[in-house]
Amino acid sequence: MDLERFIVALGPTEVVDQAPVEVRDLAYDTRSVTPGALFFCVRGASADGHELAAAAIAAGAAALVVERRLEVTVPQLVVSDVRTAMPAAAVLFFGDPTQELEVAGITGTNGKTTTAFLLHSILAAAGRRPGLLTNIERLVGGAARATGLNTPEAIDLQRLFREMLDAGDRSCVIEATSIAQAKGRLCGTRFAVLAFTNLTQDHLDFHGSMEAYFDAKRALFAQADRAVVNVGDEYGRRLADELSDVVRFDATSDALDGIALKLRGDFNRENALAAVCAARALGIDGDAIRRGIEAVARVPGRFEPVDDGQPFSVLVDYAHTPDSLDNVLRAARGLARGRLIVVFGAGGDRDRAKRPLMGGIASELADRVIVTTDNPRREDPSEIASEVAAGARHAVEIELDRRRAIEQAIEDARPGDVVVIAGKGADVEQEVGGRRVPFDDRVVAREALRRAAVQR
Repeated sequence: MDLERFIVALGPTEVVDQAPVEVRDLAYDTRSVTPGALFFCVRGASADGHELAAAAIAAGAAALVVERRLEVTVPQLVVSDVRTAMPAAAVLFFGDPTQELEVAGITGTNGKTTTAFLLHSILAAAGRRPGLLTNIERLVGGAARATGLNTPEAIDLQRLFREMLDAGDRSCVIEATSIAQAKGRLCGTRFAVLAFTNLTQDHLDFHGSMEAYFDAKRALFAQADRAVVNVGDEYGRRLADELSDVVRFDATSDALDGIALKLRGDFNRENALAAVCAARALGIDGDAIRRGIEAVARVPGRFEPVDDGQPFSVLVDYAHTPDSLDNVLRAARGLARGRLIVVFGAGGDRDRAKRPLMGGIASELADRVIVTTDNPRREDPSEIASEVAAGARHAVEIELDRRRAIEQAIEDARPGDVVVIAGKGADVEQEVGGRRVPFDDRVVAREALRRAAVQR
């Protein structure tokens, strides 16, 4: 594609050293630059792409999109905000794929992944050949791809949409996050339907307030042909009132009547209702909806049982917000004939205000609480744990070694108990001190179960 077309689309304030250039690819990371790429010098939290321009050119970049003139020998398109320019360029280069691809988005604090899995299953049952983009699984043409950001950067996202079409997909289910919206990753994406699950405290380290968080969610609906909203949620009711054409549902809706939902927990009923209502909005018939819902027996890391023949239950869940932890523990309590034991922590470098709230919820709902590390990132794990424990209504245990905390919970469990391991779900790594180390709660729990069985 000629560089001139990007000049027209992006409307730069200045073009430096304009010359005929054939753009063969787009990139914002020097590691993905190929010969002929148009490189976007994005300013990030830890690096400024302008400082990497020379490396991009050495790797083959034929032109740059910048916010200031650089001393380089290739053409430069100067724009006010490089990140804002990326989606427009990506939509142009990849041929505006969501005009052809039927995209179903799921947005909300909790339930996005489970709802996405359920809706993907419905679309597959309806023969609509769906792709899938979630934080635990990506499918393009039925083939698994490496996961990354919950919602990919604009260039990666539009590329994936185009690859889905080329691979035979005709629809796609995607988690649409508020941070992705605020950073412009979803600009240019058309949603055939967008479903809202709920809005509870999270990401305030990024958004600053619940109002700004809501505004980011609300803005996404301007890109949706149809909206599906959980009006059982306070912010959902407000959102539905602000939208002109919306399908409303709540926990009392009868849309699941006659469908055997295999996923346990009231919160999963709401997730299933969101998927069913979104499917109906897409014109999918009741039989395909029923078959799709009933085909999903589990979602990785979401209220996922770890069973090695033990006489008690072990459940691994991604719950990492006050509301999701509350929902999971209440659902687990309903399964317990004995005690409820929970192992959880809170992420570092993220919203600190939710930590004591989670400590209070765990101590109120569980019989034994073991506070441990989650992904401490660059924070001191002991300080995070102390902030969590500070909200507890009674004494809780602190064991910073997550493996040992899981082992303690399982070694102590008795017949009829339920052990909940919360916070990381299907994650297979733990981020500690800026390093990522292998850690899968499900693997660790299974190993602990086998050791405990031998010792018993």
